[in-house]
Amino acid sequence: MVVLFAVIYPLAIFGIAQFAPNHGKGETISVNGKVVGYQKIGQKFDKSNYFWGRPSAVDYNAAGSGGSNKAASNPDYLALIQKRIDTFLIAHPYLKKSEIPSDMVTASGSGLDPNISPEGALIQVKRVAAVRKLSEEKVKALVENKINKPTLAGTSTVNVLELNVALDELK
Repeated sequence: MVVLFAVIYPLAIFGIAQFAPNHGKGETISVNGKVVGYQKIGQKFDKSNYFWGRPSAVDYNAAGSGGSNKAASNPDYLALIQKRIDTFLIAHPYLKKSEIPSDMVTASGSGLDPNISPEGALIQVKRVAAVRKLSEEKVKALVENKINKPTLAGTSTVNVLELNVALDELK
């Protein structure tokens, strides 16, 4: 059993991974030859000149992925969500609480979701455009261009890292 699970199984998985994109090392995103992140792992963006992703219950630590494990009725969890809403509203004073998509104030089950809803990206356009001194139309067009539509079923998403890399490329 030791030989099977400590030698044969890992070698088999390694062999299969060689047929995956980037040989099983993850799908990276590079800028000028430098890896800036992984396409499938969320990163922390909290500066006003970038689009923000979903909050993370594990502070974007891929080694310890997981949710908060607190029920929606837990007072600590409700206080945390309210704090996130308040922070979001400070940065987006043009919004009402009811206009904030839930994915902008709730963490995903893994705490590493790299995507937000198109609505979550579009409500940030005004802030990002103002800070970067770009037209809202130009930034909105960038967001709309980065919307990933589902192949067969599911919901549309926007990869935050890809969006922010494209934003940095805007002149």
